[in-house]
Amino acid sequence: MSQSQPQPQPQPQSKSKSEQWQWENATAGAAAGFATVAAMHPLDVVRTRFQVNDGRISTLPSYKNTAHAIFTIARLEGLRGLYAGFNPAVIGSTVSWGLYFFFYDRAKQRHSKNKEGKLSPGLHLASAAEAGALVCLCTNPIWLVKTRLQLQTPLHQTQPYSGLYDALRTIMREEGWSALYRGIIPGLFLQVSHGAIQFTAYEELRKGIIDFKSKDRKKDSESDDKLLNSVDYAVLGASSKIAAVLLTYPFQVVRARLQQRPCSDGIPRYMDSWHVVKETARFEGVRGFYKGITPNLLKNVPAASITFIVYENVLKLLKMARRKD
Repeated sequence: MSQSQPQPQPQPQSKSKSEQWQWENATAGAAAGFATVAAMHPLDVVRTRFQVNDGRISTLPSYKNTAHAIFTIARLEGLRGLYAGFNPAVIGSTVSWGLYFFFYDRAKQRHSKNKEGKLSPGLHLASAAEAGALVCLCTNPIWLVKTRLQLQTPLHQTQPYSGLYDALRTIMREEGWSALYRGIIPGLFLQVSHGAIQFTAYEELRKGIIDFKSKDRKKDSESDDKLLNSVDYAVLGASSKIAAVLLTYPFQVVRARLQQRPCSDGIPRYMDSWHVVKETARFEGVRGFYKGITPNLLKNVPAASITFIVYENVLKLLKMARRKD
């Protein structure tokens, strides 16, 4: 994550402050990611199982709705079923959010040079897209393992993975390292577009709320951080997430279907992204691209609120600690 730099230039103080700020963003993002996963993982399992169920696979259970899915998984598989893939989810989400905020903040700093610190919506979009692409390249193997662990059910005919390490080792042995990057193309589209839409919406809504709240207050009497509270951050996170989910959800379905474990004969159900799109459109229509969107919204809207509440508040604590030093 950190890059080797040449010898310090004559302005070491501002340089160290900038680097410290980037690490504070990464730490706040990582804490936010962990809190999000811990609270919402069972809905993630349900969403993944809905996404890949095209009605033509006998090894996948069918559920009537989100509540029925949670109840059935709890009854047949217990807590382990509801938290299948939890370890890679925690690692992936914590690493992803940490890297995302780190790359996003660095991109914003780079774009804001000579712009007096204010970015246009286009530059917010570019910063978020850049961060999303880098995160996707770093974390795709973790998400692939998470998806496969979540899809392991008592109906599976293949030897189940015992955990993250066993899954990685088995995939490398049976399918080769390239299998770890199955779904990378829709994953890149998803990360770039979803993150760009979410963070652009978040930043623009945040500016709007700050402008609205600061109208009746004296200039410079309060910083932006003090104008916003946890309720504001919750609303901002939820609103921006809904916009991103509705526009990018089909990419999630395509990626999940690509990342399924091959059948016992070793042949993947879908060969590439275009194959998924054709088969889904042919047998399920547009509705097939939005399978599992209900648990996805139930998971991600509150999750986004939790994420941004934790992120902004951890960031405040880190700033206060830095000021005391």
